[in-house]
Amino acid sequence: MTALTSPNSAAGAHRFGVLFVFAAGVLWSTVGLGIRMIEDAVVWQILLYRSISMTLFLYVVIRLRSGESPFAQIRRMGVASVIAGLSLVAAFSGGIYSIQHTSVANAMLLFATAPFMAAVLGWIVLREPVRIATWIAIAIAIGGIAIMVADKSGSVALNGSLAALGSAFGFAVFTVSLRWGRTGEMLPSVFLSGLFAIVVTVAVCKLSGLPIVISAQDGAVSMGMGVFQVGAGLILYTLGSRSLPAAELALLSLAEVLLGPFWVWLFLGETASLNTLLGGAVLLVAIAGNALSGKRRKPPPITAP
Repeated sequence: MTALTSPNSAAGAHRFGVLFVFAAGVLWSTVGLGIRMIEDAVVWQILLYRSISMTLFLYVVIRLRSGESPFAQIRRMGVASVIAGLSLVAAFSGGIYSIQHTSVANAMLLFATAPFMAAVLGWIVLREPVRIATWIAIAIAIGGIAIMVADKSGSVALNGSLAALGSAFGFAVFTVSLRWGRTGEMLPSVFLSGLFAIVVTVAVCKLSGLPIVISAQDGAVSMGMGVFQVGAGLILYTLGSRSLPAAELALLSLAEVLLGPFWVWLFLGETASLNTLLGGAVLLVAIAGNALSGKRRKPPPITAP
């Protein structure tokens, strides 16, 4: 027997979905503020402590939600989970580095190119069709990126911008890996990425002579980001995204992009360059236009490579 969902319950699920996904965006938007609060730690040290707290938090959450070990879920996902986990290590490290070397506004706006990269990567790897409107949005987004980096040639900020694009590419690989593995469950792969990150960061710290032990403040901020900024954000997004179409998810994701620069301006007085604001506006138009143009379309089917 198939149960019918009443309009009221469907509307309620939609409202909670919007609330949860927006709340996830708010939590994710605090990454720039968190990184700015770090006094001495570098990217590998921050990622180490953030990964430790995130991994412990997600292990408990996965056990409570599913009643089984996350390792059992990872085994079922197979190679796709490993690729997704490794890609997140690159995405997280690139994201931290970029915020330390360019403005939060510049980094957050460039992170937002990940869905476009995922669309192209899915087209290449999974043979998923890409809508004409999405190709147009990608072209507009490239123009916006060009404006954003035009005034950063030969500066440290250019390295930060390139790292932000590398981080976006890592998130794109993560997304496509989950689709290739035919799973909508993100948490086990994120948990695995935390384990990978711990191994990688400890090795890098040892080889480069960086101390494993950092100051109490830097450690507390890093571990707080692992639990609240990454972990809790993922939980809320996972719960909310089940009742929302892809177009609404894309539009709600703009909360993260817009609020990230707002927090550092409000609390730290950090501003963005004119090129970042102009190029970012073009990029946001591309993202919003692509989401609105596909609002009534179903997502493309997943095909094996």
